Amino acid sequence: MKLKDKVAILTGSTSGMGRATAYLFAREGAKVVICGRNEERAKAVVDKIKSEGFEAMYVIADSSKVEESKILVDKTLEAYGTVDILFNNAGTLSMSSLQDVSLQEWESVFNVNVNSALYLTQMVAPIMKAKGKGVIVNTSSVAGFAAHHGFAAYITSKHAMNGLTKSMAWELGPEIRVNAIAPGAIHTAMVDSIGGPSVLQGMIDNCPLKRVGQPEDIASVALFLASDDSSFIDGQIIKVDGGFEA
Repeated sequence: MKLKDKVAILTGSTSGMGRATAYLFAREGAKVVICGRNEERAKAVVDKIKSEGFEAMYVIADSSKVEESKILVDKTLEAYGTVDILFNNAGTLSMSSLQDVSLQEWESVFNVNVNSALYLTQMVAPIMKAKGKGVIVNTSSVAGFAAHHGFAAYITSKHAMNGLTKSMAWELGPEIRVNAIAPGAIHTAMVDSIGGPSVLQGMIDNCPLKRVGQPEDIASVALFLASDDSSFIDGQIIKVDGGFEA
């Protein structure tokens, strides 16, 4: 088991990429802390993990709010005593163009996609530093490398996440490694909410593998980055996009 007895907090883990990663981390021996805003979904994830004989708990919290992030960390410490891995996976999508996006929408996107990672990192970094070891994995996007019409807030937030990841790596080493995953077209509930894979057809057409990725494709990379298999990888944004930006 690659994560035996490690304690891992995963935000945005009641569905999609986060849920798939939670299942994989648990199967690899981690004590998994599920975080989301929907208790029914959170409980379902924990129940499945426990039914397979592994360890998990859930905390209902909105990680875009600093006070709720603190509750998440406090409850994790109360239950497991430490934090070894943080997967900053909470995310939201905005489809407004630059001229149309409101300040409220802009701030909401940044609170979820960027600020939540900052809050939680600031809280868990001292714990990891004191232990002498820790891993943080952030979720970015291929949108963090380019731009196109629409999605102004989302694209900008993912560029910011790339910068934040690199800053974290520089400032938190050598004890803590920090990397990010940049998914391409991945079939998740978020994608379904905007029309499903058909909306991503342009990305599929321009992808050498000619398919939509699955949440498990992200989970396997998250496991690699969270484990000692990637012990000399730091400050990187790993594209998992089927070659879309090859």
